[in-house]
Amino acid sequence: MNDPSLPPAAASRRSFLRRATLVGGAVGSGALLSACSSKQVSTASAAGGGGGTGLGGDAAYQEAVRKLVNGRTVQIGWTPPVLSEWYSQMEAAAFRRMGEYEDAYGVRWKWERASPTGNFNAVEQQVQTVQSWVQRKFDVVLVCTGANFATMQGVYSKALAAGVKIYQFNQPVELYPVEQLQAISSIGYDNRWQSGYLCGKYIAEKLGGKGKILEITGPPGSDWSAARQIGFKKALSEHPGLTVAGSANGGYLRQQGLSATQDLLTRDPDIQAIWGENEDMALGASQALDARGIKQWDGKAGVVVVGADGLVSGMQSIRNGKLTASIDVGSVDQAITFIDTVFHNAVLGETVGKIINVPTRVVDKSNVDYAEAYMQWALGNTRKY
Repeated sequence: MNDPSLPPAAASRRSFLRRATLVGGAVGSGALLSACSSKQVSTASAAGGGGGTGLGGDAAYQEAVRKLVNGRTVQIGWTPPVLSEWYSQMEAAAFRRMGEYEDAYGVRWKWERASPTGNFNAVEQQVQTVQSWVQRKFDVVLVCTGANFATMQGVYSKALAAGVKIYQFNQPVELYPVEQLQAISSIGYDNRWQSGYLCGKYIAEKLGGKGKILEITGPPGSDWSAARQIGFKKALSEHPGLTVAGSANGGYLRQQGLSATQDLLTRDPDIQAIWGENEDMALGASQALDARGIKQWDGKAGVVVVGADGLVSGMQSIRNGKLTASIDVGSVDQAITFIDTVFHNAVLGETVGKIINVPTRVVDKSNVDYAEAYMQWALGNTRKY
């Protein structure tokens, strides 16, 4: 078995797409692998797909699935921790995939979105929303929350007992024993090795393993921040010439990331890189550099600024030289995968994996056109639910 302290080999986009179409046996195998493993590792083979791959099967298969579906309507409640550009990309991709299933198999969808007002820590409203959907007998609830892990397991257990199928998305479940997770599946990625580690490794490559870095982190107590820090510190440990010159809370917000970076630059402007744990904070850091007249990375010199999320606005900033790189953590692929998972589990009754991780990728000027085109493909969907 692999050492959990080390980053696993990254799944390639090609291998992911090759496994995109689900059949019952493949899904069941994914569940068995998840159940037999004590570690929170998985691949997207348990469920998922990529843009334009189709749903698979010939006409006879599609007709057989249509008979099983029998025109069923599935009521879904979807609750992200905030309403933002990234989650809007995700919702658009989900609608596109839902439309493909509706056209192919006749399944009908009802979709209700609710997000707490305020910030990532405004979790009480989210718990109440889930409880309300359970009382209203929704078929499916999809949750991404900043709430305490243990608290949400109690919420999930009660929902499942009431006959509502609960799935997580975009959650840092790698921090907890998989057997404690009460949701049917958690669709996302490993924040340690598929985000934090990649950021640190990229900075090391650009700086030749030497330099001072500023960290703009998420709020204290954030599981996302804790997980990404594990991977980032692992990358830095492999390059002792890199040091963290300062760290500040950017609250996952662009304006707060700007303010945090300005404060750190006042103390020490002689830095070579900035890591924003998410893309909005990294873009705020970029603004702070511009305000002080500090040159940003041009491929040979300047301050390297790296974030993580995968926003269309971030892709445009990379192209314009206002962000060196970002980790695209799969707003589109996560959405496609959680709709696949819902269809195969909640509609067809098949078994799905407990932890389903999608591919992530480093995006810089060398591949930004490819990355943005995929996001724009999802956003080009006109169907709404």
